Amino acid sequence: MPRYDYRCKACDHRFEAQHGMNEDPPPCPVCHQTDLQRLITSAPTIARGILTPAGTARASSKEELQSKWAEETPKLRKKLVDKLGEDTVSRMAPSLNPKTD
Repeated sequence: MPRYDYRCKACDHRFEAQHGMNEDPPPCPVCHQTDLQRLITSAPTIARGILTPAGTARASSKEELQSKWAEETPKLRKKLVDKLGEDTVSRMAPSLNPKTD
């Protein structure tokens, strides 16, 4: 079950609760009020449009991110070429062109 962070609007107490996605949150453990604000304490890391679970996500090194980019770029390029055609991708997304060293 997912864990959620809440702040009680009545007493300002912050707490964590574990419950199903479709269930109501429990009342505040301090004042037992049900008027709560759900807090967002973290968000996925995005690096230039790629969700990056490379390494430990937030602590990913530059090399890990470059490796992830090198791994994902050919897949993305193929999808775009299949939909838009080689000429359009080469013209509109030059950063996806294969490197010719």
